[in-house]
Amino acid sequence: MSAGTTRTARVTAPAEDDWAVVRAVRLTALADAPDAFDSSLDREQALTEADWRARLRAGGQRLAWLGDDAVGLARGLVHETAGGVEHHLVGMWVAPAARGSGAAGGLVEAVTDWARELGATRLFLWVVGENGAAAALYRRHGFVPTGRVQPLPTRPWQTERQYARDLA
Repeated sequence: MSAGTTRTARVTAPAEDDWAVVRAVRLTALADAPDAFDSSLDREQALTEADWRARLRAGGQRLAWLGDDAVGLARGLVHETAGGVEHHLVGMWVAPAARGSGAAGGLVEAVTDWARELGATRLFLWVVGENGAAAALYRRHGFVPTGRVQPLPTRPWQTERQYARDLA
């Protein structure tokens, strides 16, 4: 991108056959920000094509693009809880060079739209550690802290804070 040139990101819902693109972006995210996720590069490198396709069949996955380059991703998940069903935004990441392009906001809104389409009245997410940039992004998009804090399952010495956005 040349100086003075700005590009706006677009967001898509990848098809099952896009599994290799989703895998590449996810592995790049895990390499770039290993402490931001409750997973690891080694764990996800070991996933098979069938695993990646199954993730895509579940729906909720979104990719951000600048031109022909996939530069970010986020995933919506449905969690069964004792109180019912919760919808979560997980695995959010945007490539450093694409930050400021609207990719992050586009991903948040795309997953929010996905949750609304499923009838969700609230969308939840967790922010690992003291990630002020992520917290600020989510607040700009209507998320507020719920007050819940928990240890990260894979690294219990770290905490994550829950945020929620009302969708009604």
